[in-house]
Amino acid sequence: MVKKKYKKALVIGAGAFGTSIATVLATTFDSVILKVRSQDVYDAIKAGENSVYLPGLPIPENLSPALTWEEVDAHGGGDYELLVNGIPTAGISGFYGENFDRFDKYLSRGVPIVSLSKGIDPVTLEMADDLFFDLFPKHRENFTFLSGPSFAKEIMMEQITLVTLAGKNRKTIKKVIEMLEAPYFKCLGSYDVKGVLLGGALKNVIAIAGGVIEGLGYNHNTRAAMITRAIAEMLRFGEVFNARAETFYGLSGMGDLILTTTGGLSRNKNFGLEIAKGRKPQEIIDSQRTVVEGFKTAKAAFLLAQRYEIRARIFQGVYKVLYEDFDAREVIESMMLVPAKFEKE
Repeated sequence: MVKKKYKKALVIGAGAFGTSIATVLATTFDSVILKVRSQDVYDAIKAGENSVYLPGLPIPENLSPALTWEEVDAHGGGDYELLVNGIPTAGISGFYGENFDRFDKYLSRGVPIVSLSKGIDPVTLEMADDLFFDLFPKHRENFTFLSGPSFAKEIMMEQITLVTLAGKNRKTIKKVIEMLEAPYFKCLGSYDVKGVLLGGALKNVIAIAGGVIEGLGYNHNTRAAMITRAIAEMLRFGEVFNARAETFYGLSGMGDLILTTTGGLSRNKNFGLEIAKGRKPQEIIDSQRTVVEGFKTAKAAFLLAQRYEIRARIFQGVYKVLYEDFDAREVIESMMLVPAKFEKE
């Protein structure tokens, strides 16, 4: 095995995206441990691929699964140089609360963590940074947050991918960027944590809208109009959280929005396509193993818009379709009846 720049990294969560980032880390780390929760995923990775989430794509030899904390400790001995959070936003408080002492020890040693979670908790209306900072207030500068146009399958295929990595500490951001550096994968740094997280969360809701639009037979004109107006609505959410407007025009905003509303690999878009066929949201959720972050985020975005009086007709329309059983075509037609304004209004 060729000596790498770094020794050991720990990735929590072996879904598609967590697995793909683990393979990126395998180019710079001697050993990458992927903490899994399911026996079938564990067995699949042991056999050389995550066939549950990413079938047909080989796993690097220096990437190993761990089903228990005993295995994690046996591999790394607690001496990890980077932590990666790959579990959904809704699971952060429960998982890290249950394992607080372990992660507090890692963070107290100065180990940086990069979170891949995209979403807004529909109960607390908090994003990943809020949830982590509530748990680990003394270690805020250890945290970074990754988002951008990045299908897991294409990362595994070593397609050139650029994403944004946001954090509060310049040294931490630069360190994590170097750890995630690969010939086909690059992170661009940002201090706008809220903007990056909002872009990553809200675009999933718009991806659902994109799938519904396509499924109903609307074409390129409609999609382009929807994406453009969605950015305007996302900017209004950003103003509430003091996010920077330019972030929404970058990789974690416009870049990710275009990818997920047009690309065939988007789980959220495919969810929207199924909604357009007349299937019920919960039926679709129950029939698959992968997480559709946009479903819960649609409710959170609707509640945020109500709380802060944000004008967000597209987000409101998605909520009506998913949670109030409105007919999608009627929602779209009703939006077209709204009196026209100047574009910047």
